[in-house]
Amino acid sequence: MHYLGRLRRLRSGLEKQKLDSLLVTHLPNVQYLCGFSGSAAALIVSDRGSILFTDGRYRTQAKEEVEGARIVITPKSPAMAAAESLAAPRRSSTLLSVGIEPESITAGMRNRLASVLKGRARLRFAPPLVERARMVKDAAEILRIRRAVELGASLFRIASQRIRPGVREVEVAAAMEYEARCGGAEGMSFPTILASGTRSAIVHGRASTARIPRRGFVVCDFGVILADYCSDRTRTVHVGRPSLDARQLYEAVLEAQQAAIAAVRPGATAAEVDGAARRVLRRRKLARYFTHSTGHGLGLEIHEAPRLAAGQTQTLEPGMVITIEPGAYVPGKWGVRIEDVVVVTSSGCEVLKPTDKELVVI
Repeated sequence: MHYLGRLRRLRSGLEKQKLDSLLVTHLPNVQYLCGFSGSAAALIVSDRGSILFTDGRYRTQAKEEVEGARIVITPKSPAMAAAESLAAPRRSSTLLSVGIEPESITAGMRNRLASVLKGRARLRFAPPLVERARMVKDAAEILRIRRAVELGASLFRIASQRIRPGVREVEVAAAMEYEARCGGAEGMSFPTILASGTRSAIVHGRASTARIPRRGFVVCDFGVILADYCSDRTRTVHVGRPSLDARQLYEAVLEAQQAAIAAVRPGATAAEVDGAARRVLRRRKLARYFTHSTGHGLGLEIHEAPRLAAGQTQTLEPGMVITIEPGAYVPGKWGVRIEDVVVVTSSGCEVLKPTDKELVVI
């Protein structure tokens, strides 16, 4: 990973924002900038260099992972230790302008930082400089996501083998997660969603102790973390012979997904991709049953910018990695979702690990 380049570009962004330093407390942003993956850290980035603060549990790990930043081991809260470092006496009496990440810091922590920095620095809410940089993945990141998607995609084979009437949803999810661990996954990207029968209408129906019915849809939404990067995929199968209405619902969602994928290209807005999926479902009189966004970015986190939804003006760029996942959910009856991860390319997009998406009947 090109940590030095990332830090250099961030420093340039700080200068444009008239910030002397940025106090990075969102752990995925810390990892993106210097490689540290521990659970307690704060990173100061300024034109004088970068300093990572963490505690004694991570002394060895920090030495192994961190690039481009000096390491300080502290018995205190890393953020407070960073603030004390910023408050240290300097030759200049000019107040420093220190940026903080408003989405990852509590009001209480902000007040404590301000107290330490009083008379030395002025805190400012910084724009999402790191998150904007993370939207466009480099070649190394795309390779890691590709491998995560490949491992994640292989879990659908396990699901297809284990989904049977009478089997508990959690049993299927457990088999998938065991396979993921055996394949090298560090964990799941999120709690595995496996919702059968009427529960398939629950958008985020985590695997439960419910038994799979003799007939109905089963939504399988799953992902793995491999080499720090996430995957995300959804497939919907049908247990028993599907009715004509069930097939038409599935075909409508599949058509919506294909339309959204076809709309992905550099220069398109997130709203335009979302709209492509919604137009299909509107034509099929299913628009009211599509209750979430069409997709989202992913990488070090399962949900990253951009968000593909109505009103989102973010323009797609080559290197962005996004999900395309329209669905339709009829409360108390059934639901369908189909999802793939795609990379925006110079001429359109690439679906990572494409597979046949015809309705699987079990």
